[in-house]
Amino acid sequence: MQTVDLFKEHKTEYTTPKKPVLVNVGQGHYLAVSGQGEPGGPEFQEAVGALYAMAWTLKMTRKFGGEPDFKVGALEGVYHDRCDWQLLIRVPSFVTKAEIKKAAETLVKKGKPDAVRRVELIRLKEGQCTQVLQVGPYETVMQTVETLKTWAAEQGLQCNGPLHEVYLNDPRRVAPEKIKTIVRHPVKKA
Repeated sequence: MQTVDLFKEHKTEYTTPKKPVLVNVGQGHYLAVSGQGEPGGPEFQEAVGALYAMAWTLKMTRKFGGEPDFKVGALEGVYHDRCDWQLLIRVPSFVTKAEIKKAAETLVKKGKPDAVRRVELIRLKEGQCTQVLQVGPYETVMQTVETLKTWAAEQGLQCNGPLHEVYLNDPRRVAPEKIKTIVRHPVKKA
C-alpha cells in the first residue's frame, strides 16, 4: 500500500526560499485544533499533543487496515493574533470525519487527554500568499513578518488574513538559531 507524502505532493506550498516569494496555496485538508493563550503555553502544548496523537492514530489505523495511509506532516499554526491560534497538520482528502471521531474515542479509551475530541477536520484555501523561510528562534518571527509586509507593499500587495507558520523541525531537538519556519501571509492587491 502506498503512503501519501503531502510535502512532495504540494511542493510549491512548502518551498523554503530565504527571500520572499509569491505562492498560490490551493485547498488543503487539515486536522485542526483552535485555542487561545500564549503560544507554547499549556493549552497550546495540549493541542499539539492531541493533533499528533490523532494524526499517528489515523495513519497507523489506515496502514494496518490495508487502506492508503499518509506521511504525518509538519505542525502548522494559523494566528489571528498572537494568542488566538489554530494548530494544523495537513492530511490527505481521503481522511474522513467519521475516522476522526472513531480515533478520538480510541485514544480516550487508551488514556489520552480529552483534548483529542477537540480535533476537527477542516479545509483551508489561502490563495495568493507571500512566503519566506525564517531560520532562527521563534521570538524573531515578527521581524520576518515585517519583512514580508514590506516586500508585499513593494509588489503592490497588502497582507490579507491571518499569519500562517509551518514548523519544519522540532525545537526540542534543534538549537534556537537553527529552527526553520516557513512564514506565510495571504495577500491581495493594495
